[in-house]
Amino acid sequence: MNNNKLVLASQSPRRKALLSQLGYEFICQPADIDESVFEDELVLNYVVRMAKEKAQVIVDMAKPCLDRFVLGADTCVVNAGEILAKPVDLADCITILQALSAKKHQVVTAIAVTNGESISHEVILTDVYFKMLTIAEITAYWHTGEPQDKAGAYGIQGIGGQFVRRIEGSYSAVVGLPLYETSQLLAKFGFFSAIQQTKKSY
Repeated sequence: MNNNKLVLASQSPRRKALLSQLGYEFICQPADIDESVFEDELVLNYVVRMAKEKAQVIVDMAKPCLDRFVLGADTCVVNAGEILAKPVDLADCITILQALSAKKHQVVTAIAVTNGESISHEVILTDVYFKMLTIAEITAYWHTGEPQDKAGAYGIQGIGGQFVRRIEGSYSAVVGLPLYETSQLLAKFGFFSAIQQTKKSY
């Protein structure tokens, strides 16, 4: 299948880099949707709904081009059942990261692929274990500028990676796009990574 028919419903540089890493050709188109959490909505339901809605809104815009396939993704940092947003200021960053300090939290990522007629999704759960953090460390981290646009107030792929003692699950899912599950899901729709294409040629 011609990979220029694949759309990533995101402008995230991290998701773009991860999808490129798999060898796909694609274009990026951000999805403008309401990302509010419904009252009493479970985290798993929320991330799946977000991934599906992001993919669906882009494929709807592409109609009547029915050979367009869209990949949507959503990632949430969750602590004690609560979805952690981006910090609004230093005080908020300190509150968030102190809550994660020396504890385990979870990162939940959902991916969804649709062509407007059918849709499939996967959910990936990763446990992340933080070291003990001091207020001085958190303050210094805030002033690097990295936490400001990160849900959960840290980026595992950046400076914030030094806070992570270990993970159980998918590192790339924590960054924003699980490599294994994405390649498997896209293959169901006829899109194959560079490695999968090589295997087919033998």
